Amino acid sequence: MKRVVPVFNRELAQYFNTPLGFIYIDVFLLLTGFFFFELFKYFISEQASMRNLFQLLPWVYLFFVPAISMRLLAEDKKIGTVEVLMTLPLRDWEVVLAKFLAAFIFLAVALLLTLPLVVIVAQSAATGVKLDYGPIVGGYLSAVLMGGAFLAIGIFFSSMTDNQIVAFILSVVTMAVFLLIGLPDIAKFFPHAIQRFILNISLVSHFYSVERGVIDTRDMLYYASVMFIFLFATIRSVESRKWKA
Repeated sequence: MKRVVPVFNRELAQYFNTPLGFIYIDVFLLLTGFFFFELFKYFISEQASMRNLFQLLPWVYLFFVPAISMRLLAEDKKIGTVEVLMTLPLRDWEVVLAKFLAAFIFLAVALLLTLPLVVIVAQSAATGVKLDYGPIVGGYLSAVLMGGAFLAIGIFFSSMTDNQIVAFILSVVTMAVFLLIGLPDIAKFFPHAIQRFILNISLVSHFYSVERGVIDTRDMLYYASVMFIFLFATIRSVESRKWKA
């Protein structure tokens, strides 16, 4: 794992040492804040709850996560630095893991910067109304897990092309499918026999399960499986350069 650290540090620095990384975070915070306070009219509803924030996060992720993952491997392939990386004493999986972890930490930092919303909600709650922190903890946990799953999908498509826009579009389309099939209004169009299967593979159905404060090991296993499958596919995609050589 020591060999992963230099690549990890390099990737993480690219997020925080460039204006683009701060632009990503600013846009993420502006979107979540706008939707929470304006679209859902929080101060009018007078509900001491963060549920609206967590309900909109998957849809903010739909564009935010592909935006930060599209460059992970596509950029290196385009400018040729991927060949330099592969000549270092690193295994392919170490390069993929380092890039994934750097993007994951960046996403986690962006998410943690929404914590002031919890303070605002707690302070604005009506007298005698206590904020239930169980669903909040579950919501942030599910947001982190879903973010990891989205990033794994994003880095996979980034490994498939040297065009960041193509990687972005493919990631958005794939993530949208995983989200939409979990919505009851969409799932009902499928035969009843496969509705349960569709809901089980949907990113959003597992997200809302944890977000309600119900922490089920099956949901944890689902997100871990999605991350493993797409990261494994990414490693195989990176390795394929050797088959073409």
